[in-house]
Amino acid sequence: MALVPYVENSLPALSKLHNSSAQFHFANHDLRLAQDWKKLGVAAVVWDAAVVMCMYLELGKVEVKGKEAIELGAGTGLVGIVTALLGEFIDFLKGIKHDFTVSVNVIFLTFQGAKVTITDRQPALDFLSANVKANLPPDSQGAVVVSELTWGEGLEQYPAGGFELVLGADIVYLEDTFVPLLRTLEHLCSDTGVVLLACKIRYKRDTDFLSMLKQRFTVEEVYYDKQRDIHVYKSWKLPPREDL
Repeated sequence: MALVPYVENSLPALSKLHNSSAQFHFANHDLRLAQDWKKLGVAAVVWDAAVVMCMYLELGKVEVKGKEAIELGAGTGLVGIVTALLGEFIDFLKGIKHDFTVSVNVIFLTFQGAKVTITDRQPALDFLSANVKANLPPDSQGAVVVSELTWGEGLEQYPAGGFELVLGADIVYLEDTFVPLLRTLEHLCSDTGVVLLACKIRYKRDTDFLSMLKQRFTVEEVYYDKQRDIHVYKSWKLPPREDL
């Protein structure tokens, strides 16, 4: 969500963020995401949390096929793009499982993935849209919408409880955003929906946000990538309290 200006950093661990692109293979697709740290800062690079989120989604622990999904603070759009592609890939795997000859009907699939709304703040939208267009096949483009969303603002533009899957990768890091972020999660997530957050726990304030989240959602850690030190949390709304 936050756009942080470019500051040159010579740390080897951050050098990959200065590359003009980052390449990945997810959902049976080769993806090439443009990066532009100098122009948009943190909003225009692929962070480890996004990669780990995609790894977790590929495990198939959360159903994405046919779901209404939304990504918050999307940046380069990697998570939203992979979510949109996963339904197609899952159908491909099912076809292989039942027919090892892989018939023509299995290979040429119609798009059946999630319907994904990929969001960020206005200054990042052109960059985000270009990445989405460059990495989705033509027959998948119609299932994805790139849209402006500043947390806590203009939420009436989005249907209350309209999303079955709400995604966020490395969006928990600015304390001033915690209240509007929580309000946004509550507004967007359906009563039976799931929120997935991929986070690096850097400071006490990050755990403070999880405590805030637990006041409104059931929160469960479902995945941990030790190498990258990234946690994935799955959350769903608590039942409404009954008045005594």
